[in-house]
Amino acid sequence: MASLVYMAATNQAFREGVDYLSDTIKVSLHTNASNCADADHDFWDDLDNECAATGNYTAGGATLASKTLVMDTANNRTEFDAADVTWSSATITARYGAVYYDTGTDSTSILLCCIDFGEDKVSTGGDFVITWNAEGIFAISS
Repeated sequence: MASLVYMAATNQAFREGVDYLSDTIKVSLHTNASNCADADHDFWDDLDNECAATGNYTAGGATLASKTLVMDTANNRTEFDAADVTWSSATITARYGAVYYDTGTDSTSILLCCIDFGEDKVSTGGDFVITWNAEGIFAISS
């Protein structure tokens, strides 16, 4: 077993099955009744209770823009990030955001992570905003 895994190896591993920078990565919203937080899920079609379309929120969610992969040498990890997401004119109550690689087919669209908002997040005819953590959407340590 290796004593450490180089961050370059982790960074390249990200790019083998999913090219985080050029493939379509989306985030969808799900209610508090969703099974989004179940770690056994593989693909987008495993999820249930997606929020209904409203305002400019459509089924399947939004495509992430301005995606980055950063090798954080100070913390020995690779971080994935993107621009914050806003759905305007939306009436939404969501507990979870599911980030996934959208292949165009639900049964092959790979789930990447689940964001638990900690409580229901609500917008009523206004903006529903996901502001990603300053350290990225997720990170993998080496």
